[in-house]
Amino acid sequence: MRRSDLASIFRDAEKPRAAFLIGVEEEKFGVQQDTGRPLAYAGEFGVAVVMEDLAHRHGWEPVRERPDGPLIALQRGKQSVTLEPGAQLELSGAPLSTLGDILAERDQHRQELEPISKALGIRWLSTGFHPLAEPHELPWIPKERYPVMRAYLPTRGSGAHDMMQRTATVQANFDYSSEADAMKKVVVSLKLAPILHAMFVNAPFKAGRTAERLSERGNVWLHMDPSRSGLIPSLWQAKLPSYEDYIEWALDAGMFLIWRDGKTLLNTGQTFRDFLEHGYEGHPATLADWRLHLATLFPEARLKSTLEVRPLDALPRELAIAAVGVWTGLLYDQQALDAAYELSQEFDVDAMQAARPALVARGLAAGLPGKWQDGYALGKAILALARAGLARRAREGFPDESVYLAPIAELVESRTNPAEEALRHYAAGRSLLDCCSDP
Repeated sequence: MRRSDLASIFRDAEKPRAAFLIGVEEEKFGVQQDTGRPLAYAGEFGVAVVMEDLAHRHGWEPVRERPDGPLIALQRGKQSVTLEPGAQLELSGAPLSTLGDILAERDQHRQELEPISKALGIRWLSTGFHPLAEPHELPWIPKERYPVMRAYLPTRGSGAHDMMQRTATVQANFDYSSEADAMKKVVVSLKLAPILHAMFVNAPFKAGRTAERLSERGNVWLHMDPSRSGLIPSLWQAKLPSYEDYIEWALDAGMFLIWRDGKTLLNTGQTFRDFLEHGYEGHPATLADWRLHLATLFPEARLKSTLEVRPLDALPRELAIAAVGVWTGLLYDQQALDAAYELSQEFDVDAMQAARPALVARGLAAGLPGKWQDGYALGKAILALARAGLARRAREGFPDESVYLAPIAELVESRTNPAEEALRHYAAGRSLLDCCSDP
């Protein structure tokens, strides 16, 4: 493989605007209703039992890394159900056209989970950080790359194990039509990521108590491997970066492993730049290795065959679809994307990096230095762009889905956020499980 081949993954994924779709990934924690204990992987109260039930009742196909290996995922058409390292259950939805379709898919998934959840007394929590479990209480899912990550990532940042086991998120995937379109979306997503996270903060509990911050998940991500996560400061400098700029950043992150002839070879920590130049134990780099490497990078906006926006805490139903709606309105309407790009040009990467701990701790109340000291005013400006983008998208034949923004717009107008609402309910006497579940 030549250096010039690396951009082909992105170029081959370019689509005409008429073919743009939205894919959503939603993670959640399973706990025992009566005790609050987290689900194990195996056993009577194991997440593997849940997945086996989904396969038996609803036609999901089991996925294993080896024919005799443990169950690690389910596949049905373009949907999948996967497991994060600490047994977080994730629905990776099919690429769909509208927010309404996404909501229907999500509701179907919850309905399919309902019988086994009732039978085993399982409660599913939609919050960004496990509100009850200590690290030693959580399992490690037997997926081959997870032990590698478990050993390597703590050498690069103190948040590694909590990121793997105790965080959950809602992510959205978007298409792009060209290099310019892709990189404008990457830049906008990276620059707005801390603001959107602050707007939707939803991780205010830790180890059964009120946490120090509104997003413990956000704090974990501030202590991750800086070479593979964060805001990619190098992309903030150019007027409009290229695929090559993203590739240059990705080349310097440490690898985990490569696959050869059905076997796992650990080249942990070798940068892809070095691997591309020198190989590993006689194995030259391939495009499949590069594709795998891109999937092991965790910036707030990740470029693969789609653009994946990643900054948000897991959210309950109405807020999760509102979050996807904000991104859709900003990224899938050209006028809104251009306006968001101009707005994002006001942000300085060093100032944003310095502001992130306060945004994680206090949400939009922290604000930014200078013009946007009132973070809620900035939130309203972003929501206005997204709402207008969704309304214009309706003129292209889609439903006007700006109505889905109402739950977050109401919170921002009231100068609050999902985490503070959960804390308010908790202070009023609701159980912690109720405060972290869908209404």
